[in-house]
Amino acid sequence: MADTPPLKIVPGNALSDAQKKDLMHRLARIEGQLRGVQKLIAKADTADDCEGIAQQMSAARKALDRSFVTLLTDSVVTQAEKAKTTAEAIEGSKRLAALLEKFA
Repeated sequence: MADTPPLKIVPGNALSDAQKKDLMHRLARIEGQLRGVQKLIAKADTADDCEGIAQQMSAARKALDRSFVTLLTDSVVTQAEKAKTTAEAIEGSKRLAALLEKFA
């Protein structure tokens, strides 16, 4: 499989460019972990191999959870910094609280 070119960071109001780069870097590492898990599964020979696979899957899941928290934390910070009024800041906080309620 050929390597895909890096995604272009598009400036916006949701996250800063640095925050986007950090999240994309985290996800690329997780992608690498998952590819490693796939290889472990393909080569699994004994029942003992499943423990190592489970350990790597758990690590990838935790890394994805940390990325989720980073996304929401970064979003809170960015929206608070960009809010022009207290009402805008409160509205942004409510949207993020709804995301936590829905996905956490």
